[in-house]
Amino acid sequence: MPKSGTVALVGRPNAGKSTLMNRLLGEKVAIVSDKPQTTRHRIVGILSGERGQMVFYDTPGIHKPLHRLNRQMVRYALDAMTDADVVCLLIDVSQKFGAGDAYLLDLAAKAEGPRVLLLNKVDRVKKPAILPVIERYAATGLFQEIVPVSAAKGDNCDRLLEVLWQLLPEGEPLFDPELLTIHPERFLVAERIREKVLELTTEELPFSTAVAIERWEDDPEKDLVVIYASILVDRPGQKKIVVGSQGQMVKAIGTAARHDLEEFLGRRVYLDLNVRLEPGWREDKAVLASLDRDVDLGLE
Repeated sequence: MPKSGTVALVGRPNAGKSTLMNRLLGEKVAIVSDKPQTTRHRIVGILSGERGQMVFYDTPGIHKPLHRLNRQMVRYALDAMTDADVVCLLIDVSQKFGAGDAYLLDLAAKAEGPRVLLLNKVDRVKKPAILPVIERYAATGLFQEIVPVSAAKGDNCDRLLEVLWQLLPEGEPLFDPELLTIHPERFLVAERIREKVLELTTEELPFSTAVAIERWEDDPEKDLVVIYASILVDRPGQKKIVVGSQGQMVKAIGTAARHDLEEFLGRRVYLDLNVRLEPGWREDKAVLASLDRDVDLGLE
């Protein structure tokens, strides 16, 4: 029988969950940045092959939530842990063990299925430093396997896949084997635009920004897609930063996003990008619902 099941990638912000999922899929599904809280939804990536189908859940980093948006993000991560057949807890091995790691261990203990500990970013530390970390986590008795990996460089990722295939239940594919993800293009496009905002703006700004697709027009005759999108910001000062002097920042974001989207969509793209002031959007149910409209998880 082929294997088929779901694998939740959970951990603290910036543990490398999105980078790891993209690495295991061999394709970019989740956006990646060096800023925490980049992932805001449960992002689904599908790996299909001769052995069966492995469905990954890339989840928001588990943190202390301060806004409705953040509470929603943490809920997505906790729900994924409950729903998944296998839970992978990612630890950044280059960081010292702290209260957040202890909290994650408590959460992992509640997961009903098999648990795998992934010690990520091993390329950043010397090998002798990894052994005490393995011993600490092995002593909990929570994990079927402990696998040191480097999501960025691909170290030991083949070994990780072998472990996961062994742990998955037998069954038929959950999704069409031709699919790489279940998210619609509108959502993936908004995410890729937001990735450029994360890349080009200052440290504290990305927490207060989101991207909304306002309009989408296909022109098959010209092999062109016309996208009207808005970058949402919390305060007037943030809008000034995103727009930039004489509009240079939003222009740079738009140019970078357009190049990325043309490669992603395989068509020419006209991107009309503006910056919209939306005070308190992270607490606004209506705004959050409109941003979630295009996610289309189909997992409820």
